[in-house]
Amino acid sequence: MNATAAPNGRTRVHLVYPHGPRTGTPDSIGREVGRRLEARYDVTYYNWVDRGVITPGPGDVLVGHPHPDPGTIFRRSLGQSGWRRRLLLAPYHHGDLRQNAFEDPIVRECDLVLAITGPYWFRTTATSDFSHWLPKMIHVDMAIDRSHYPPIKTAFAAPGSRRVLYIGRTGRGKGTEYLSEIAALLPDVEFARMGPGTDQIPGFKPLGFVDYDAPAGRDLIASYDFFLTVGNADANPTTILEAMSWGLIPICTPTSGYDGIPGIVNVPARDPAAAAAVLRGLETAAESKLLEMQSANWQLLDRHYTWDRFAAQVADAIESGESPRLGPESLKRRLQFGFYEMTSPHGRLPYSPPARLVSRLRRAIGRPRTTRGVK
Repeated sequence: MNATAAPNGRTRVHLVYPHGPRTGTPDSIGREVGRRLEARYDVTYYNWVDRGVITPGPGDVLVGHPHPDPGTIFRRSLGQSGWRRRLLLAPYHHGDLRQNAFEDPIVRECDLVLAITGPYWFRTTATSDFSHWLPKMIHVDMAIDRSHYPPIKTAFAAPGSRRVLYIGRTGRGKGTEYLSEIAALLPDVEFARMGPGTDQIPGFKPLGFVDYDAPAGRDLIASYDFFLTVGNADANPTTILEAMSWGLIPICTPTSGYDGIPGIVNVPARDPAAAAAVLRGLETAAESKLLEMQSANWQLLDRHYTWDRFAAQVADAIESGESPRLGPESLKRRLQFGFYEMTSPHGRLPYSPPARLVSRLRRAIGRPRTTRGVK
């Protein structure tokens, strides 16, 4: 893909990020950030799964989310000469090397890394396997459009009858076994899960997919008091901000990203009894205390977790001339990253031609046969 010089002397920004109409991430990131960048730059949009190569024009900037597949557009375009700035914008945590190791060679080619992450992960990067990234990293908190998640929680249930909600999937990093351990210690408290898929969390009432935009869906959410998530490798879950905006009190492990933030209650990462004690305290707290926390959370959302702040950080990185070198790293770490970059589910091997062929064969073999001419 050949790029021409931007008109009127404006910088052209090539933004590689999902940017569809969905209110949730990752589409909201590409869409909301792109709209704000358009006030200063000529923005060209690409999806992170797109193929092809962008050939930069004079002064062009590449900003984007790398896909694990080496053949996708951000990764193939990164090596083209002529870029004024190369910026990585993606969720980050150091809780599971298998998820992020593939980005290590990409980080080496970028001027800065805009790490969408919570304060816990950024604060502890210096003592992690990712410490060599730190000189290039800028901490970017997530954001939401509060109009998509209006206040719906106007009162809390009476002490002793409050309910706990989890929203999300049950995949790696979400700590759903820990959720069950906490629920088992509070048998008189109702725990429920909203989310797609058939996987269930023991101890949690399955609510399935819920349309949050429909009145019935919002009424159901409002019938719960607390939002609980206990991720062990969760970068900066937007569900916490969404729950805050609706008016629920969020409770999470520090390894869900959010840590030391008034109004977001932390529970320890690996101590079900201590976590249950925290929930028990909230179950019996005066409603006035919960309403104070709710009000403080709404103010925090309006003051900090905004798309204007998020996009301004991206614009600052575009205008910056900084391109620090990576920090020191041992040979052992280089080999460790290289191993996971090749072999993890997000590494090169699953996207290699032989692996793609095997995947196609599996789908073909597993596909049920149909008999033509029979109705």
